[in-house]
Amino acid sequence: MPGASVAVFCGSRFGLDARFAEAARIIGAGLARRRMTLIYGGGKVGLMGVVADAAIAASGAVSGVIPHFLKTREVMHEGVEDLRVTDSMHSRKQLMFAEADAFLVLPGGLGTFDETFEIITWRQLGLHDKPILIVDIAGWASMLVGAIDQAIRDGFAAETARRLFEVVPDADAALLRLDALRPGLDPQTPDSAETLGRL
Repeated sequence: MPGASVAVFCGSRFGLDARFAEAARIIGAGLARRRMTLIYGGGKVGLMGVVADAAIAASGAVSGVIPHFLKTREVMHEGVEDLRVTDSMHSRKQLMFAEADAFLVLPGGLGTFDETFEIITWRQLGLHDKPILIVDIAGWASMLVGAIDQAIRDGFAAETARRLFEVVPDADAALLRLDALRPGLDPQTPDSAETLGRL
């Protein structure tokens, strides 16, 4: 996916495990080396700041999108040249979605969960067919994926829901997976548009 834009969802905090920040650094630098544009939440704090700083340090293209009311709380990253301020969280997510060719989910909290479930749901509804990679650094994603698995076991989601996203074990695996993808199409699976139509 050289030249693609990749939206990264991640925490505005660092988390308690140093491996979280290291993964964010690897992702930011790795996207820059691949000439992929980083699209992220526009903040300078937490993992958001780490991934943006790493991409900038590697001379990568970075696009930040932040709602007006979070400019202070998430400390808007003044070092990002392409930084856009939206009027709401919803418009922020819409803009990030519209400009991304793929989505990476790094460790984070409630905001990251919100973004992740929404983008997975939009794919289930056929609103897009863009790759979604959940990067399971130090096992942090087990609770998120576990919620989906429980919904399947309880009959609230089809088993095909597990095909809407992929789980990769670390940042290096995520970057290698991006190397194998074209925007909106996973070459290793059947036509996913057909799969979505059966959900």
